[in-house]
Amino acid sequence: MSIQTVNPNTNKIVKSFEEMTEKSVDAKVAKAHTTFKDWKETSYQQRADLLHKVATLMRVKKSSLAKTITLEMGKLLAQAEGEIDLSADILDYYANHGEAFLADKVLNPEAGTAIVRNSPIGVLLGVMPWNFPYYQVVRFAAPNIMVGNTILLKHASIVPQCAAAIEELFKEAGAPEGLYTNLFIPGKRASALVSDKRIKGVSLTGSEEAGASVAMEAGKHLKKVVLELGGNDVFIILEDVDMEKTVEWAVLGRMNNNGQSCVASKRFVAVEAIADEFIQKFKDKLSKMKVGDPMDPATELGPLSSEAAVVHLADQVKRSVDEGAKVLLGGKRADREGAFMEPTILTNLKPGITAYHEELFGPVASFYVVKDEQAAIDLANDSDFGLGASVFTQDIERGKKIADQIDSGMVFINHPTWTQADLPFGGTKRSGVGRELSELGIQEFVNKKLIRVSKLNDQF
Repeated sequence: MSIQTVNPNTNKIVKSFEEMTEKSVDAKVAKAHTTFKDWKETSYQQRADLLHKVATLMRVKKSSLAKTITLEMGKLLAQAEGEIDLSADILDYYANHGEAFLADKVLNPEAGTAIVRNSPIGVLLGVMPWNFPYYQVVRFAAPNIMVGNTILLKHASIVPQCAAAIEELFKEAGAPEGLYTNLFIPGKRASALVSDKRIKGVSLTGSEEAGASVAMEAGKHLKKVVLELGGNDVFIILEDVDMEKTVEWAVLGRMNNNGQSCVASKRFVAVEAIADEFIQKFKDKLSKMKVGDPMDPATELGPLSSEAAVVHLADQVKRSVDEGAKVLLGGKRADREGAFMEPTILTNLKPGITAYHEELFGPVASFYVVKDEQAAIDLANDSDFGLGASVFTQDIERGKKIADQIDSGMVFINHPTWTQADLPFGGTKRSGVGRELSELGIQEFVNKKLIRVSKLNDQF
């Protein structure tokens, strides 16, 4: 795959980059390995100071960084600016809390004394997607740099300018060469790189196929992995909701980032008592969304990330309709230049239909009507994915009980699945393994070393 910026608003090539040679990549891995030997000896304060500097630079350069996101993958400009703010917050979060998260844990053995000490493990490889070009990278890099590891980052090939800009931010902040390194290589070469003995772990956010490929290589070489893969998040609407607010959240949950989020609300499940009211209001709001240039502040729905993405999504919708699904709204590509899809709602979905099983990565919502709460739970769990879920009800205790019965890594009550620095992020089933963000996210790539002290005459 070529490494180039293609503006999805026009499908025109903007800039191309040369793929790195094997010799160049080997030199960068070697440098990351050498740098680790020094970086692991730095203090937590030194590491925190660097992360704070990167965060400050991000905020200073927010406008230009955000425009590059919008240019390369089509995110609405205001949302791109929000992504930069979130990324800077994550950097500051780990700078502020990392040392406490990594503090020794004192144990109380029957004899002697003991602690568990967290120590870095070495060079880590990150394979990151295009849909949140800064946030996805930062939530992997920030905690692990705070741990004392060094980072090699293979970013999605359609956001090369974002990839290069992140490396430049670390350089400008004073990071030593080899601490954070961008690799311009295709995905197949990234999977092969997992076998390198100098690389001690790998984190991937992306498709099931990419995750399986990386996990297979990591398994062969006995290396730790964190995988954040697809999602088909359910959005349950019960009979006692505040309908106006619920519909507002439904629109945001489905259409944020032009519908291209692993934790986007994708399956809208309403109980019979309020299903008609919800779908009418939801359909009305989606039908009025202004589709257009993501650089235009008035635009509410921009393009998908690429021509390949919109072709794939349109095909999923067509196959679903051919298999029996009904289109309540939209259903095809928008009649304009660029990688645009109409806001779409599908219903009459049953097992065996493409949209029932597959993740629809774009502005397409699946709508289901169920008899009652238990039927909603059953439908929520009838999925190979288990990333996030939402339950909307004014009875909070009821919402918590439902949350306990949903098979997913995250459940939000009265809010779409969301992300912030101090909340753990991750899923179950085919949505991946491991956690990112919060204290849990900094614990993934560490050696939890037991240090036990005994007197010479202690007996086992």
